[in-house]
Amino acid sequence: MTVAVVDTGVNASLPDMREAVVPGINFKTGQGDGRKDTDQYNQGHGTAMASLIASRGNSSGYVGIAPESKILPIVSSVSGKQTGEALRYAVDHGAKVVNISQGSEGADLYPNLCPPELLKQITYAAQKDVVVVASAGNSGDFFNKPAYPASCPGVVAVGALARDGKPWEHTQAQSYVTVGAPGAGVGAIGKSGHVFSSGEGTSQAAALTSGAVALMRSHFPDMSAREIVQRLTNTAKDFGPTGKDNLVGYGVISIPRALKQDVPKNAPNPVYERLDKLIAAGGGETDEGEAAPAGAQSDSDEGSGMLLPLAAGGVVVVLAVLVGGFLIFRRRGKKASGVPPMQQMPPGGYPGPGGPQQSPYQPSFQPPGSQQPPQPPPGQPGQPGPSGPTGPPFGQPPGR
Repeated sequence: MTVAVVDTGVNASLPDMREAVVPGINFKTGQGDGRKDTDQYNQGHGTAMASLIASRGNSSGYVGIAPESKILPIVSSVSGKQTGEALRYAVDHGAKVVNISQGSEGADLYPNLCPPELLKQITYAAQKDVVVVASAGNSGDFFNKPAYPASCPGVVAVGALARDGKPWEHTQAQSYVTVGAPGAGVGAIGKSGHVFSSGEGTSQAAALTSGAVALMRSHFPDMSAREIVQRLTNTAKDFGPTGKDNLVGYGVISIPRALKQDVPKNAPNPVYERLDKLIAAGGGETDEGEAAPAGAQSDSDEGSGMLLPLAAGGVVVVLAVLVGGFLIFRRRGKKASGVPPMQQMPPGGYPGPGGPQQSPYQPSFQPPGSQQPPQPPPGQPGQPGPSGPTGPPFGQPPGR
């Protein structure tokens, strides 16, 4: 299963990633095939996201959620045009899942919370049976503005769950959030090969969800993208406020439930229902003038069965079981030599690709010992965004 990672590129020379990464493209410079991580500000956002999905564990013992999948690396800024180009490239080059762990909080300036150029390519992806996954955003307790591409119709928008079984404090609170996934205490491999033991952000939550979708598509090869997303949504485990909420959507993904539970054909499929409604109103056409196939239905079935959180002193400790075997550290025999030591990152997650972070909260993946930037005063834009100089940052509309 090929998963496109639209980000800063992936260091394909790392032993854990070498077998997983296929040639991609760099839309930011027009040069290179995406197999180098271009992140100049952090420790390799694109490599980290790819490792969560498909690290082989050959050297470090760190194994991704779908370690037999392939990674198609695409270097891209965040903008309606360039993100749309990246998505189109992914679809046309064999990806069945596209992970976009980046975004811009300029969505509310556009109809349907999505730049038209990007919406066109999302519709194209739906037509071509490709699942698009994006991170919801990391300023839920500050700016909390709708962020595309997560806000776009036809995208699985992923919020983050903390280790205490509650939604992560910084996860975006928006009605378009579809599901949640672990987004705190999540390690990854940086572009230098260091294995970081902890990080937090909706970037990680989206990458884990993309890995889960890849496993599902491999397990159910005859299922369409629509059916896969319907199954993922309707087998999610409810955390946070009861029922559907704006933090982790319909619940936290569960790979065991998604693989084992039956989901009625008429179960709700909100990701595609929203896109279908737009298409029916005359929007969302592709370059070929074709709309994505309609087909989402109604009536809910939450299914049976539960995940297995541990209760300790009245505090719910969410295990890796939430994503079905989310134990991505797996030692295989003797310790590999020459592997950089695992390091604990400071509070925060993996910063967004391409520049210093977007919001007053700095989402992890920094060199050990680095400091968080101070919060800007209320009413002022956050830090420069994940898109770098060529795209709008979180918390700041395009053109400002």
